[in-house]
Amino acid sequence: MNVGREYLKTVTQRFNEAKITAEKAIEQLSESELFWIPNEESNSVAIIMKHMSGNMVSRWTDFFTTDGEKPYRNRDDEFVGDIKTKEQLMKMWEFGWDTFLTTLKDIDEEHLLKKITIRNEPHSVIEAIERQMYHYSYHVGQIIYIAKYLKSSDWKTLTIPRKK
Repeated sequence: MNVGREYLKTVTQRFNEAKITAEKAIEQLSESELFWIPNEESNSVAIIMKHMSGNMVSRWTDFFTTDGEKPYRNRDDEFVGDIKTKEQLMKMWEFGWDTFLTTLKDIDEEHLLKKITIRNEPHSVIEAIERQMYHYSYHVGQIIYIAKYLKSSDWKTLTIPRKK
């Protein structure tokens, strides 16, 4: 068994599962619920999605040849609520995930120990993937938590229901 190939297959599956799980939560929300913020220090589901997309595009565009923090990225702007419709939001979300998953698909096992940079710091490709696994899972959890809170008793579970 090729460990590198198995690793890439597994992480790709996990990232796809995270995307699908987030989208199942997002589907349960109305357009206004996507933009709901619990307080001024928190983010809406829409802001989290915008930030994730911005991160994916920055990190995974020209992955092997440029720093993962692109000069054109304005991270602070990702936390500004300027997206107005679910359609705009979903287009941005898909663009980010497509950028990321296309690049991930192009990584071969011989790339895994190659050094790339993120914010001028060297990372192996494995480190970069794992960094994003942590980051995206963190935000998917936030999306699910907010959606579950908003839907309350109307929430449709995404995993095994309680007492089953």
